[in-house]
Amino acid sequence: MGILYDDVVMIRQSEIEGEPSVITVNCPDKTGLGCDLCRLILFFGLSIVRVDVSTDGKWCYIVFWVIGKPNTRWSLLKKRLMGVCPSCSSASGMLFFRTELQPPKPPDVFLLKFCCRDRRGLLHDVTVVLCELELTIKRVKVSTTPDGRVMDLFFITDTREQMHTKKRQDDTHDHLKDVLGDAMISCEIEMVGPEITACSQGPSLLPPAITDDKFSSDIVERQRGSPRSSVSIDMDNSLSPSHTLVQIVCPDHKGLLYDLMRTLKDYNIQISYGRFATKQKSNCELDLFIMQADGKKIVDPNKQDALRSRIQMDLVRPVRVSLVSRGPDTELLVANPVELSGKGRPLVFYDITLALKMLNTGIFSAEIGRHMIGDREWEVYRVLLDETDGSSVPSNRIEEAVWKMLMGWG
Repeated sequence: MGILYDDVVMIRQSEIEGEPSVITVNCPDKTGLGCDLCRLILFFGLSIVRVDVSTDGKWCYIVFWVIGKPNTRWSLLKKRLMGVCPSCSSASGMLFFRTELQPPKPPDVFLLKFCCRDRRGLLHDVTVVLCELELTIKRVKVSTTPDGRVMDLFFITDTREQMHTKKRQDDTHDHLKDVLGDAMISCEIEMVGPEITACSQGPSLLPPAITDDKFSSDIVERQRGSPRSSVSIDMDNSLSPSHTLVQIVCPDHKGLLYDLMRTLKDYNIQISYGRFATKQKSNCELDLFIMQADGKKIVDPNKQDALRSRIQMDLVRPVRVSLVSRGPDTELLVANPVELSGKGRPLVFYDITLALKMLNTGIFSAEIGRHMIGDREWEVYRVLLDETDGSSVPSNRIEEAVWKMLMGWG
């Protein structure tokens, strides 16, 4: 089966502000494709308002209706979406399905180390530059010296796979210099081993609000300050001889489809047909016809309960936020689950630093690491707040602001 190269991903931009643009994906199918596509759409800052999915198990057709931004880089988005579609061979402008023979090589990890004079909002401004350059932050360690200087260590991967070149490194340096100006003292980039991003085996000193894997409406309501926690999940095996129908009604949030698709990908569940739509400003409905990897519906009650429980948790608490006291200091902790493929949730550090910048709350130090919590790997962000100037913001306000920014409710 062949199609024209440009028809793999087609984007029709909206001509009216506020109206959705339409992204159409027509390519060979694979388990987890929906997750990979939704992750990219989330990374580019788009909101999905409607989706239709159809596949025969070999070829799929997906249509996304998305709300973009004035600065959305549509041509780059198309290129990245085509990059996650299953490999195809090109001949005379046509594409033909080619089976993956081996998993892709893990990306090289680089250490971006720079020193500069501190100021409020600095960390967010740097994060914006890295996102615009398509550099993914794998780990970070930021510390402030007594003389007001900041030493930043960013362990990054390059979506463009060009960081080994002098041109790409110089370009990164120049973009940072444009933002930091004379405040930048030094900047170095070097390749490091992949073991630097390895997962820690223990959730050391993490509070229950982060480590508790059981659903707790008390934790949700206390942190959220909002009744947006009702999720209805029904499963029905009577409507199809080979598929289980999953119907979900829940509040909308930023990255909702990514959170759902990540769960199904981790469970090796394939979607044969699906429809998603936002019915009101804050509510959405999903109908998914799914099957297991063996091509059968889910009839085992235990498997149904496990999948239902995981979906509920990942839709109600896609990220976890907690503010804790460390003696005289206050530490903000944020955690999100990592895909089995090793990919973390996009833009979490971006949203954390933006929320703190808007609150005019300084950051004394920050770290990103990975921990095993229960049977899952989690990305944990630890931010020690700078309260030395006495202009501290109430803890509940910080926690709520970070949560709302991550959920897109700001």
